[in-house]
Amino acid sequence: MTASGHLGRLLDQFLEASVFESGLADKSLEAYAHDLGVYTAYLEEAGITEPNAITRDHVLSHLISLRKEGLSARSAARHLSAIRRFHRFLRDERLADRDPAEGMDSPRLIRALPHVLSALEVERLLDAPDVSRKHGVRDAAILELFYACGLRISELAQLPLREVSLEESVVRVRGKGSKMRLVPLGSRAIGRIRAYLPVRAEGKVLDDTLFLSSRGRRMSRSSVWVVVKRAAQAANIQQNVTPHMLRHSFATHLLDHGADLRAVQEMLGHADVATTQIYTHVSVDRLSRAHKDFHPRS
Repeated sequence: MTASGHLGRLLDQFLEASVFESGLADKSLEAYAHDLGVYTAYLEEAGITEPNAITRDHVLSHLISLRKEGLSARSAARHLSAIRRFHRFLRDERLADRDPAEGMDSPRLIRALPHVLSALEVERLLDAPDVSRKHGVRDAAILELFYACGLRISELAQLPLREVSLEESVVRVRGKGSKMRLVPLGSRAIGRIRAYLPVRAEGKVLDDTLFLSSRGRRMSRSSVWVVVKRAAQAANIQQNVTPHMLRHSFATHLLDHGADLRAVQEMLGHADVATTQIYTHVSVDRLSRAHKDFHPRS
């Protein structure tokens, strides 16, 4: 399938130039024609008809959709190569003002998609702890916070109580490179944390972190890992559930429900998924709106 409008004509120009100016081999030309035909059709279906309207997010969304459809890493790399060459041609020929694919890092884009839990599996996992017991109340809050905020295991284990603002419905997280970010808290996560705080205060409190062991100390990453494993077993989930899987599920479910890619990247503490260098800041209000509108448990 190929775009039939202006983008389709630009693609024809690119393929013609690839033959007569670049001397592209027949097999390579066929591959480019196929891959870029899929790409331009994707753009046209998204309402994009002019090259200047194409953004980096459009390229990323296309590549992500291909991987979700089961395209191999090798084929995804080939697609990206064709897309980069196409946009470079449009820019060099002054058919477009800029190249949205410039600087994209193919190894990061084509890495295997992470395993995620289904929405039903998440529900079962989060409901697994026995909240009639003190450690169950804590574990329920841990699991809910993982899924509500997409935290790394080290971020959750080290999260200071003072950085959790239930009144503002936000968590301040210190991520990689000591960068601070704000992540909205959904109503269910707030409820779980409110239920846990009295339990926390009743026991020994020998550390400033939100989650404490039975000895009142900061929980180790291995202890948090055990919480997740125990809940997955109780929920009878067949996948090998890890804390990072909850982080991936957080991001995937938000995107599946239509959340803005850049807002999700901000909440995860990621740079641009293409280069891991571009870090687009968005306001707390925008983050909160995205989380409230699209997170399944807000």
